[in-house]
Parts: sequence; structure tokens; C-alpha cells
Amino acid sequence: MDAELVQILEGALFAAGEPLSVQRMSLLFEENERPANEELREALKRVGERCEGRGYELVQVASGYRFQVRQHLSTWVGKLWQERPARYSRALMETLSLIAYRQPITRGEIEEIRGVAVSTNIVKTLLEREWVRVVGHRDVPGRPAMYATTRQFLDYFNLKSLDQLPPLAEIKELDNLSGELALELPDASVPESENAADQERGAEPGEGPGSENAVESEELNDGETSQGAG
Repeated sequence: MDAELVQILEGALFAAGEPLSVQRMSLLFEENERPANEELREALKRVGERCEGRGYELVQVASGYRFQVRQHLSTWVGKLWQERPARYSRALMETLSLIAYRQPITRGEIEEIRGVAVSTNIVKTLLEREWVRVVGHRDVPGRPAMYATTRQFLDYFNLKSLDQLPPLAEIKELDNLSGELALELPDASVPESENAADQERGAEPGEGPGSENAVESEELNDGETSQGAG
């Protein structure tokens, strides 16, 4: 294998600051010298092997490949940032879990399953984090918005696709989900805090996968779903 190809991909991944797809990496090369996708994948495999024994690893997520710090080092590396990581309430994580497993789903359907109203701030937070998006409206009176997860959701939780979520039937309690997803989805359905339901900070841009049950794409609007309590 061309050692230079491995180095080029390695450098690009370090510099990108975001996941790179194989297609995007191929565009680094002029057309007459562009490696085949299979060559690029073989080189990426070598890049991953070169990470062995280091504090970072090469991972594949929905948007492509990226370097990231190994999870067991987060306690130390996290101290580089003075700002505390966002923490979310059980209510927010339950809502996100239902969207992930039952998508597309309306706010009213989430409330029916949970038995309590969904706070407008919870929906707003998930939309601003770009973990969920409105994919259409249910063809029922009131035409409530339908929510689904995004590619950004998959990237954030180190998932290549929704197929990597553990079967819902295997998850008895929300508190057990952290064990099920320790390596792939550490926070997707795990309450990280009891008191921060309304974190509203955004994340990196992402694009969500389409939904076969979506009626039409709409702007982010939670006002057409059932009314939530604050």
C-alpha cells in the first residue's frame, strides 16, 4: 500500500475537524490520480491500525470517518475545557429515546407513551442540538409535526446507522441503557443529570436521514403538536 496515501488521509482527518466520507476524501486528489474507493478504505484501515496504543482512535460514524479521543480518557481530556459539558434531564433523554426508536413520531404520541406533557423547552433543545428534525406532518386533524433523528444524532453518539441501536425489547429500564450503549451511544437515552432539562445550546451542523412516513419537509416548528407544560 502507498504509504503516502495513508499519510494524506491521516493528515486530512486531523485537519478536517469533522467526519470525512470516502467520497469526500477521494476529492482530495486530481481526477487522473484519484485512488479507487477500495484503495481508500484499505488505507483507512491502515490509518486505524496506526492508532493502536495511542490516546485517539479512528471511528466511522454516519457522516464518515474521524479521529476522536478514546472514551476511557475523557475524564482527563475533558479538563482542558473549563465549561462543564451539557447535562440533560431524564425527561429529555426519554423523549429523545422515543424519537429514536419510534420515528417518525409526534409530540402527542410521545406524551401518550410517557403519560406526561413534553416541555416545549425539551423539543426546542433537541431541535437546536440538531439531534432531531421535523420530517413532515401527520395526516390527522391538527396535522401535528412528526419528529425523527438526524445524521448529527448518529455522529454525536458514534453510530453509523440506527441499526446499531440495541433492540428496544432488550432495554427494560432507561437507567440500564448506559450499560447497553457504553461504547456506541453513551448518552442517547441515559439521564446525565436530574436538573438540566432545558439546555439549549446547539451543536455542529448535521443533516438527518429521510423518513418513509414523512408527508413533507417543514421548517422546525413545534407549535403544531400537542401542548406541553414547561
